[in-house]
Amino acid sequence: MLVQRIITAIGLVAALALVLLVLPQPLAVAALAVIVLAGAWEWTALAGLERWPARVIYLVACVAAMAGLWFATQQQSEFESAMVGILGGWIVLFGWVVFAPRSRNRWLAYLAGLWVLAPMWLALARLYLQSAHGHELVIFVLLLAWAADIGGFVGGRRFGRLKLAPVVSPNKTWEGVLGGLIAGFLVGLAGTFWFDQPPLAFLSICTAAVLMSVVGDLVESMFKRQAGRKDSGSLLPGHGGVLDRIDSLTSSAPLLALGFCWLGLVA
Repeated sequence: MLVQRIITAIGLVAALALVLLVLPQPLAVAALAVIVLAGAWEWTALAGLERWPARVIYLVACVAAMAGLWFATQQQSEFESAMVGILGGWIVLFGWVVFAPRSRNRWLAYLAGLWVLAPMWLALARLYLQSAHGHELVIFVLLLAWAADIGGFVGGRRFGRLKLAPVVSPNKTWEGVLGGLIAGFLVGLAGTFWFDQPPLAFLSICTAAVLMSVVGDLVESMFKRQAGRKDSGSLLPGHGGVLDRIDSLTSSAPLLALGFCWLGLVA
């Protein structure tokens, strides 16, 4: 399993490098959309859609949500307002995890999937299309999410004692959260030099993004547990599904995009 995970991880890194560094911008943005739609396909199973025509309709709805967000946020002020609203919705999703993790409602699950996935694409696409350092911004967002995931995994495995959310995800611990914060802090510290940013503001945004990534992970875990699944899919050998790899980005990317706007990195 470890060898399989490593091989798959290498393939994923190579594919992302191709998307971000080689493909023309329109194709790269389209490739990011394909990744999101793969996640949406897996979400349909978590939300209880079983027949493929209904699942295809859900993908069309996701495309419509992505297009609607794109055309509704052409001005930076509109984009920032949208990201603030999206983060407000994440507070509601977090409340669902905390107060009613066993409560399942299909229509709310359908809406939650669109809320989780479409804004992530919008955030990554807008960051990527920045003329000055769009590639670097998206790469940093990915590195921060990966560092938080790895730090959380190592911290939880090595020191994990206190359960974080046993009903939703029994293996996640507060020690894992701390490990993710430490790893994220180190990547954020490197980012202050990378983008020549004031340490306090930049590290505060990165820390908040790491905490938000935990929320994204827990939300996906809640829906997987409600659906009786261990993984969101089987597309990525050793890793599960696409959602299992992008769950932390769904919540952290909008927050980072908003924070980068405030810091003047997005114009």
